[in-house]
Amino acid sequence: MPHHKSAKKRMKTSTEKRLVNRDNRASMRTAIKKFQAKAEGGEAQPQDLQGIYSVLDVQARKGVIPRARAARLKARLAARLPR
Repeated sequence: MPHHKSAKKRMKTSTEKRLVNRDNRASMRTAIKKFQAKAEGGEAQPQDLQGIYSVLDVQARKGVIPRARAARLKARLAARLPR
């Protein structure tokens, strides 16, 4: 348990941020899975890929995922796009 006022505030803010990040990560994963399902069915469009790029870039900018992971995921998802 924190003993100082600043430690109590830090504990509260980190808990709130953790919950926000968890929700952001969950929505990102859902979007990725939806795109993968479309790609396997052969009905994914380049616009869908642009939407995923946007989601991944935002999460990387916010620090939810590392930038390198976002780049790696974008490359892997682009490879799944049907030609």
